[in-house]
Amino acid sequence: MKPLRALAACVIVLASSQTFGGTEPPLAAATTEELNPQRFELAVESGYLLGAINPPQDYQVGAEFLTARIRWGVVQRDIWLRGYNQFYISAIAEPIFRGIENHYFGLNLGMRYNFVRPGSRFVPYFSGGLGLGWIDSHPEVPGGQGQDFTFNILTAAGISYLVDDHWKISVGALYQHLSNGGQTDPNPSLNLFGPQVGMSYSF
Repeated sequence: MKPLRALAACVIVLASSQTFGGTEPPLAAATTEELNPQRFELAVESGYLLGAINPPQDYQVGAEFLTARIRWGVVQRDIWLRGYNQFYISAIAEPIFRGIENHYFGLNLGMRYNFVRPGSRFVPYFSGGLGLGWIDSHPEVPGGQGQDFTFNILTAAGISYLVDDHWKISVGALYQHLSNGGQTDPNPSLNLFGPQVGMSYSF
């Protein structure tokens, strides 16, 4: 009888520990959550860009972006490339504070890669995309853009901080190229560099 009582006591203790003690989440589950954040993301981003290689005028441009992103594809191996992709589309509005033109409006589509480190709230990123837009061109002014319609190239790199499961803030550097693709002669493109900050909401 004593062995049966001891066995029954062990079963009761084990059952109680499973019921009330809880269990640690498996490592695989934690890894999956890090690499699979909320699927959709909306971001508001702002930058201040300075012209380079743009004679004869100096350019200073405010860069405002409203961006939608969707998560697409992950790299799960524990290497420096560990992270996930996002496809994005950005609406662009840029007042030109100094330069020949006055404003630029456009769209840009591209990809962003987020580098995820285990247990870290900091997520470095790199992005790039192509798009099109319209600038109030002044072809009669030397160095001015040859026509209103332009193409754009955007490249950015920086780091995001995860405030919680939905909100994050980011800082980075942005490069923007504007050109009409040789549709006019001359075709004086714009090359702009500067800092960028942003805030995004995921859902």
